[in-house]
Amino acid sequence: MKGVIYLAWKYLSYHRWKTITLAATITLMLFIPAAMQILIEQTSQQLKARAVNTPLLIGARGSPLELVLNSLYLEAKSPTPLTYEEVIRLRKKDSTQAIPLHVRFRAQGAPIVGTELAYFDYRKLTIIQGRQLAQLGDAIVGANVASRLDLQVGDTVISSPESAFDLSGVYPLKMPVVGILTANNSPDDNAIFVDVKTTWVIAGIGHGHQDLTRPEAVAKVLTQSATNNGTNVVANASLIEFNEITDSNRNSFHFHGNATSHPLTAIIPVPNSQKDTVILQGRYQSRSDNVQIVRPQQVMNELIKTIFTVKQYVLAAMLILGISTMLVVVFVFLLSLRLRKREMETLMRIGGGKNVIAAMVIAEVLVVITISLLLAFLLTWGTQHWGSNLVQTLLVT
Repeated sequence: MKGVIYLAWKYLSYHRWKTITLAATITLMLFIPAAMQILIEQTSQQLKARAVNTPLLIGARGSPLELVLNSLYLEAKSPTPLTYEEVIRLRKKDSTQAIPLHVRFRAQGAPIVGTELAYFDYRKLTIIQGRQLAQLGDAIVGANVASRLDLQVGDTVISSPESAFDLSGVYPLKMPVVGILTANNSPDDNAIFVDVKTTWVIAGIGHGHQDLTRPEAVAKVLTQSATNNGTNVVANASLIEFNEITDSNRNSFHFHGNATSHPLTAIIPVPNSQKDTVILQGRYQSRSDNVQIVRPQQVMNELIKTIFTVKQYVLAAMLILGISTMLVVVFVFLLSLRLRKREMETLMRIGGGKNVIAAMVIAEVLVVITISLLLAFLLTWGTQHWGSNLVQTLLVT
C-alpha cells in the first residue's frame, strides 16, 4: 500500500501544475460558499449591533434606509434636512435628550459629523490624545482617519467642496485637530467630528469677515442703511471671508437667520424610559408634517432579510457551478487516464495488476481531495477568525 501511495505522490509531484490547478479548483469550490455564509453572518451581526444601540432616529420624511445609513453608518447620500427647531421641541415638550446630527460634508474622504458633546457619551467614545471639542472650528478625528492621514493633535483638516466647479454652496473650512479618538471598531473610527455649528459655517449659513464698520473697510462696503437694530451694512464682492477660525477672528463669525431654522440631517432621541419611548413614537407617527421617526433595527432587519434572500439565489447558482466544476474535474481525471495508457501497460508488464493500478489512481484522487479539503478548512478558519476585521474595514471605509 505504501508503494501505491508513493507512486501516486510521485506522479502528482511530477505533474505539479496539473495537481495545483485541480487542488485550487476544488478548494475554491468548497471555500467560496462557506466564506460567503460566514461574511454575510458577520456583516449582519455588525450592522444589527449599531442599529440595536440606536433604538430611535428622527429625520425628514423620505427613505428610512437612506436616513439610517447616513446617520448610523455615516454613508449614503445626505437625506432631506430637517431643522434645529425639532431638537428644541424634543427637549422642551417631550423632556427627551436629543442629539443633533449634520452629516453632509467630507474632508479628505472622511465624513464630517456635526453634533454635540452628548454624542460622545452616547457612543462611548473616548479621546486617546488631545482634548474634547470646545470652540467653533475644532475637529476630533477617528482612529482610522488619524492613521490614514497621519494626523496628530495640532494638524489641520480642510473640508472638501461638494462640486469641483461650484463652491457657492460649501465653505471650505480649515479646522485644527484638537483630539484623536480611541478605536472602537465602528464607523466612528472613520469620521471627523465637529460642533454642529461648524458644519453650518461650512454650509455658508455662518461666516466671519473683516468688521465692515471700521474705517479701513470702507472700500468693501456696497450700501449702508440705518435699521431699528442698528446699521445694516452690505458688502461688495471684494470682501473676503475667513477660511479658518482662529482666536483673532472667532468673534467675527456669525450666523444668518434664526438658529431654529438651521439644517440637520437627523436627531437621535434618548427617551428616559420605555414608556417615554412608546409615547414618543406614537406622537411622531400621528404627525402629518415633514418629520418621521424610524426604528433603525427594524430598517436594518429588512435590509438583511433582502440580503439573505439574494444569498439563497447566489448559493443555488454556486451549487450548479460546483456540480459543473466537479464534472470537469472528473473529466480531467478520465482524460488523464487515456493519456497514460502506455504508462499503465508498462506497470502491468512489470507485475502491477489491475487492482494496483486502480488503487494508484484512487490514491491520486484522494491526495488531491485531501489537499483541497485541508486548504479549504484553513481558509474558512481564517475567514471565521479574521473575517470580522475585513467586514469592519469594509463597513467603515
